[in-house]
Amino acid sequence: MDKYGSKAWMWFAASVLATFMAGCDGIFGGPPGAGPGGTPAVPNPGPAGAAPALGAAAPFGGFGGSAGMTNSGTSTVITGAQGQPVSIGTTGASTLMTGFHSNSVPYAPPAGCIYTEVALANIGAVSGAINTDAPPPTVTCAVEGTAATKAIADAAALAANAAFIDLSPAARPGALLIPAQLGGQTLAPGLYATASGAFLITGANLTLDAGGNANAVWVFQMASSLTVGEAAVPRSVILAGGAQPKNVFWQVGSAATINGTGGGTMVGTIIANSGVTFSTAGNPCCTTLNGRALSLISSVTMVNTVINVPAP
Repeated sequence: MDKYGSKAWMWFAASVLATFMAGCDGIFGGPPGAGPGGTPAVPNPGPAGAAPALGAAAPFGGFGGSAGMTNSGTSTVITGAQGQPVSIGTTGASTLMTGFHSNSVPYAPPAGCIYTEVALANIGAVSGAINTDAPPPTVTCAVEGTAATKAIADAAALAANAAFIDLSPAARPGALLIPAQLGGQTLAPGLYATASGAFLITGANLTLDAGGNANAVWVFQMASSLTVGEAAVPRSVILAGGAQPKNVFWQVGSAATINGTGGGTMVGTIIANSGVTFSTAGNPCCTTLNGRALSLISSVTMVNTVINVPAP
């Protein structure tokens, strides 16, 4: 073989070796998609599909199933992120709502639509109405705790249940199974589940990166619980790349606990079968949710919690 043939052979062998190395990234330096130095990366999931239709539940910042809602602290505010009035409620009696007042009639304590508030203890401002079954909460609030507000609450309960089913593995199969610990991850839009049935955001924050797509959707399916935050350290969900709170959904088979030690910012619509809890009594302002907290059966409990409901 002459010198030109030898050079051609060397170039060919080098090309083959480079192709082999690239295809075997999981052997030499880390898995496909790994970052510098072989740092593991979460594979891209399948598409989550369109955001579920929330229907009559969309205007609600909080919904306590048939069990009601409870607020502690004087800094709780539930309002629309774009200035729209939003509601809270329960299919149960008005007496199951504690520590709130609505904007249905002028708020001038002791007059107004006030639900067992105590000065300097538990005051929660709701920018829209509070929808429950009878009786009206006070003698000065004839527009709530009626058959009409009960019908609105019933419609919201049905819509929340329909959305819960729409988000379920039965309706949206094929979720990417990832570790239960979401803290420290940056996740692309898609459909996610975990083998343990419970998701955690502890140890670090979670980032959701839309990659420039403002319509990107995330759906997290869990058979049991969702826990955000840890002892003395709140955690947050951070949006990047144009991600929007209205397109993030948490389908929780049991209960969700959001920053039990107070603080932090959670994002998305949480639909839990068995209740949602924010912070713990005695914690200062504020634990924030940019989204909704909807419980199908049990209560929603909050302490100095700010809920900003995105427009549908």
